[in-house]
Amino acid sequence: MNIENAQVQMRKGILEFCILHIISRGEVYASDMLDELTSAHIMVVEGTLYPLLTRLKNSGWLDYKWVESSSGPPRKYYVLTEEGKIFLNAMQSTWFELAESVQTVIKRTEDMGKAASHDLSDPN
Repeated sequence: MNIENAQVQMRKGILEFCILHIISRGEVYASDMLDELTSAHIMVVEGTLYPLLTRLKNSGWLDYKWVESSSGPPRKYYVLTEEGKIFLNAMQSTWFELAESVQTVIKRTEDMGKAASHDLSDPN
């Protein structure tokens, strides 16, 4: 596996979580989600976003409503359901636990690297 594939897999793993967070703030249009994800350096395309939104809706975690637009066809705005809010809260707890665990591993690796480089420079 090359680095690009690894990066894509890591981003895919958190995409659903980020999308639910964006929607949790209130009604949101899909292109606004794409803009926010892109500005946060989570590269996603419509071909990835729309199937994910459909899956989240089918899971009962979000819903949508159509809103008339003065500049074209009606727009679909997404909102979290009560079940979606509960699911997001559970995901957020998992995220905090996972982030803390990963930071613990990284810090230990860094500390061991410092100790190893110190041992190499110590003439005794």
